[in-house]
Amino acid sequence: MKESVIGFIIWAAVGALFFIIGIHAFFAGKPVGFWANAKTPEIENVKSYNRKVGTLFLIYGVIFMLLGLPLLFNSDLIVFSIIGVMFETIGVMAAYTVIEQKYRKK
Repeated sequence: MKESVIGFIIWAAVGALFFIIGIHAFFAGKPVGFWANAKTPEIENVKSYNRKVGTLFLIYGVIFMLLGLPLLFNSDLIVFSIIGVMFETIGVMAAYTVIEQKYRKK
């Protein structure tokens, strides 16, 4: 098996983990944390908040996997994947900030 295929399989597995986190968040009963090692803020509508955060993780996982596709063609193209994930992560952090502001208890 080529190294690029193995690299893509590992990349896709990480994307699948984000997808699984999204599914878990979508159906969680308590408010889901987004930031590592940070306390989740008090949320007004927990069900709606969790669905938004879960959807955010689902979308992140899918886009993450799509950004790994260049690995299948040429492992030298990983630079584009890394830069894409960097911009995707910044976008997800910005989107979460909006979600948190909307659902935080006032």
